[in-house]
Amino acid sequence: MSPDSVLGTDKASDIAVLKIDAHDLPTVRLGNSAQLHVGDYVLAIGAPFGLEETATAGIISATQRSLPGGSYVPFIQTDAAVNPGNSGGPLFDASGAVVGINSQIYTNSGGYQGVAFAVPINVADQVKEQIVKTGKVEHGKLGIQVQNVDQSLARSFKLGSPGGALVAQVEPGSPAAEGGLKAGDVILRFNDTPIFSAGDLSARVHMASPGEQARLQVWRDGKKQAFTVRIASDQSKASGQPVAKSENASLGLDVRPLTQEERKQAGVADGLMVESATGHAAEAGIQPGDVVLSVDGSPVRTPGELRQYVGRHKDHVALLIARGDTRIFVPVALG
Repeated sequence: MSPDSVLGTDKASDIAVLKIDAHDLPTVRLGNSAQLHVGDYVLAIGAPFGLEETATAGIISATQRSLPGGSYVPFIQTDAAVNPGNSGGPLFDASGAVVGINSQIYTNSGGYQGVAFAVPINVADQVKEQIVKTGKVEHGKLGIQVQNVDQSLARSFKLGSPGGALVAQVEPGSPAAEGGLKAGDVILRFNDTPIFSAGDLSARVHMASPGEQARLQVWRDGKKQAFTVRIASDQSKASGQPVAKSENASLGLDVRPLTQEERKQAGVADGLMVESATGHAAEAGIQPGDVVLSVDGSPVRTPGELRQYVGRHKDHVALLIARGDTRIFVPVALG
């Protein structure tokens, strides 16, 4: 989503709190955006292209929508027509309660194309309370990188179905590290809320209050486990000679252990440098220069360990790959 493809703002913290010295002003009733469902009727009011008090109707297309750019907001997606001039206007439910603040659209033409987004009113109210209380907005942070779990990764981690947020990297000294999370964990629930995707988890964590305790249900080693982590503020800071390379024929990888300098540059304790990738590994997107860190969450230090771990699988294996500052699990088919 490029900057010229959106209208409005994607940051809940851009919500302003105004105090008006007036009395007996008409007000609207606030609803509960957490109770919205796909298919619910909604009404958007605004001034598109300067046409004041324009109402457009539609339905809820999705809830908890995560947008590119690292947004903290679990957006409401609607097909109600929203155009320049609608941003900041209310989104009403069928009972006449405000459930969102119209924020932006996705478009290739500059005008409405059937996809619009609103900040949930519960999020806006939470941000307002923080501003009134402290004068600023702080979002929650766990200190992890997560990714979605597709069917291939679900098979690799022995999950019954795709879903959850797969932990690809844990920041040292972060709340996640202190709470015992590690790469290869799949987070299934955040407090009492099911997590279906990485975006679901990010939205829940970022809108949590720094300092609160969160209960996580995690899939690890083929079973569900419970963890408790403390939410931190996103403004806080977390505290030789190469040996012979080896080829893993079933993966199509030619790897060798990292040198001391390469470990230092990559910021890892161990791993295997990919010298070349062919076959299934290349098809999965692995390329020379990548560093293999683990297999299904088990760290690998030697080519022999890689062969050993891969040999335990029949169909798919999930490799944690370091590429620059990015950590991502890559499912690789076995043949």
